[in-house]
Amino acid sequence: MADRRFDIVVFGATGFTGGLTAEYLARHAPAGMSWALAGRNMDKLSAVRARLRTIDSAHAELPLLHADSEDPASLRAVADAAKVVITTVGPYIRYGEPLVAACAAAGTDCVDLTGEPEFVDRMWLGYHEQAERSGARIVHSCGFDSIPYDLGVQFTVEQLPEGVPISIDGFMRSSGSISGGTYQSTIEIFSRMRSASAVARERRRREGRVSGRRVTGVTGAPRHDEFGGGWVVPLPTLDPITVLRSARALDRYGPDFRYSHYLAVKRLPVLAGLAGGAGALILLAQIPPARKQLMKLKSSGEGPSEEQRAKSWFSIRFAARTTDAGAVRTEVRGGDPGYSETSKMLAESALCLAHDELPDRSGQLTPAVAMGPALRRRLEAAGIEFKVLDGSA
Repeated sequence: MADRRFDIVVFGATGFTGGLTAEYLARHAPAGMSWALAGRNMDKLSAVRARLRTIDSAHAELPLLHADSEDPASLRAVADAAKVVITTVGPYIRYGEPLVAACAAAGTDCVDLTGEPEFVDRMWLGYHEQAERSGARIVHSCGFDSIPYDLGVQFTVEQLPEGVPISIDGFMRSSGSISGGTYQSTIEIFSRMRSASAVARERRRREGRVSGRRVTGVTGAPRHDEFGGGWVVPLPTLDPITVLRSARALDRYGPDFRYSHYLAVKRLPVLAGLAGGAGALILLAQIPPARKQLMKLKSSGEGPSEEQRAKSWFSIRFAARTTDAGAVRTEVRGGDPGYSETSKMLAESALCLAHDELPDRSGQLTPAVAMGPALRRRLEAAGIEFKVLDGSA
């Protein structure tokens, strides 16, 4: 891809998170890097470029490319011009496939923010083999879904001896608000749970089991856990699925790897309220008129203010143990999870793919498999902490 016009193209920069990602690149992209903004509304793209010009006047002439998720030819033109395409255009189950198709065909790396399990499975079924042949690296979930968990578990595993059985519990705590795009993607996920289950079964059938090793997701029991940070409950999101896929792909996770994933809150009534609210949303999302009304409550493009983001934070703790080789506890910690840190993770993922020496792999890959320690070093330099709290091998 040495002859590609752009190192990175940001598709969706007129959205809330896409704009934050573009701002991050405007501040942190290496000197001389060639990049561009892409979208369907050139006037809105020009307004984003004007905002970037206030960060650095060198961006006054940043190229703007027309790209529309309903115009496959425009997306193929973007993919042909770029080494890496960042996309923040969601819900991905509605808008994401044409870009993945274009990148898989063109041999172009692609990163996104999806937390939608069905979309990830559909893209593996449809484009993984083509991406392997073309050399494209399709890396989903390069934001708070699912980098802190995926790289955090990988970091934890690296603290333990090789070739031993490993069990890890992950506990997530955070404070923050959600944007309109994240809200709409969540309602979309809730409304498609049956379809998602069917697609997941087909992927499992096609993939088969890992040979010579065992990798298991363990649904733990709700309980109080002092290290976890309070009351914990299993959290069935895309994040533990991503962790287990990394474990299946990488022998370093040992001959018998088990992972449990939890949400942690300080007070039990808060946990009960969250569970009740999620249950109500899942139920209402199954009813088309109710789902339509839910979608109207928060519009795409809306998001928390800079002041709100400055007060937000996340902490993910991991408790790892082996059969007879010791234990270790670690933590990944950062600021505003959904937006400030997510845009950082997404942009650094694209920079990592564009510029770093990485394993020679292609197809649909998890962040840990595609980038692993190279991306972790970037994130640490950018202020996200990966640390050992106690224990040793």
